Amino acid sequence: MKALFGSMLMVATALLAPPRDAAAQDYPTRSVTILVPFAAGGGTDILARAVAQRLEQRLGKPFVIENRVGAGTVLAAGAAAKATPDGYTLMQATSGTLAMNGAIFKSLPYDPAKDLIPVALVAAVPFVLLVNADLPVRSVADLVKLAKEKPLSYGSGGPGAFHHLNTELFSTMTGIKMSHVPYRGSAPALIDLVAGHIQVLFTDLAPAIELVRSNKVRVLGITTAEPAAAAPDIPPLAKAGLPGYDTAAWQMLVAPAGTPKPILTKLNAEVNALVNTAEVKKQFIDLGLIPIGKGNLEELEAYTKSEVTRWSKVINDAGIAGTQ
Repeated sequence: MKALFGSMLMVATALLAPPRDAAAQDYPTRSVTILVPFAAGGGTDILARAVAQRLEQRLGKPFVIENRVGAGTVLAAGAAAKATPDGYTLMQATSGTLAMNGAIFKSLPYDPAKDLIPVALVAAVPFVLLVNADLPVRSVADLVKLAKEKPLSYGSGGPGAFHHLNTELFSTMTGIKMSHVPYRGSAPALIDLVAGHIQVLFTDLAPAIELVRSNKVRVLGITTAEPAAAAPDIPPLAKAGLPGYDTAAWQMLVAPAGTPKPILTKLNAEVNALVNTAEVKKQFIDLGLIPIGKGNLEELEAYTKSEVTRWSKVINDAGIAGTQ
């Protein structure tokens, strides 16, 4: 009798409990926080706010941006990894967060492969090589020559950020040395580049477009193998004196490990759908981004693993593995 009663109680409990898929259908029932690892006004922040605004429109609840700045995205990633895995804390992660930091940092407060789950691949981010407008440099060759003659400093969005790795790769390929000045995101680095406090900066195209167009900085090339649709006049570095240079960061929405898969699947579908609207595609292209918005959860996991392999080699070749 006790066994029968126990079985009946379990059945009744199961019937009363909402199915996991039903919980996903109701999601979200309150505001969702998206952690952004760089300062407001930078490329990652711009993209995250565009996604948050449209998720809010599509799902009917606030998607709030919270900037957690510092340590090459590690602070935000650590907070995201430790957040309750219920779908109400997400992170706009970068390729550095998931594919690079594991090789760069001696230790991390999160495991990129285990603590954060790829949810949606939003966009690829081409970078541009900029110099201060007063610098007597108009080509890659000019910059290399000047760097061999006098000390130059370059900025980045923080140690281990993609700005940093692009410059280290550039320096390795050209045989030059420059002093690294880390900032809390690309926006403050751009301010100091314009002011002449630093001379060189690799930065994502989005926050640099207007400065380039207004001639407040000089652009030497873009990191991708082909020109960006938003700035077709900027030549690829690979065709401007640096053969073989081809990089792009990427932006991926992630969630803490343990977040229910139905919620992840719903977010994946919603983000992919919004990125593929004509309005968002145009907005991203105008910002210098390459919209992606495709790939299911399993495909994103495989892609992330392949990027870990690729960037670990770059980091090792640049001699910066385990330096942070």
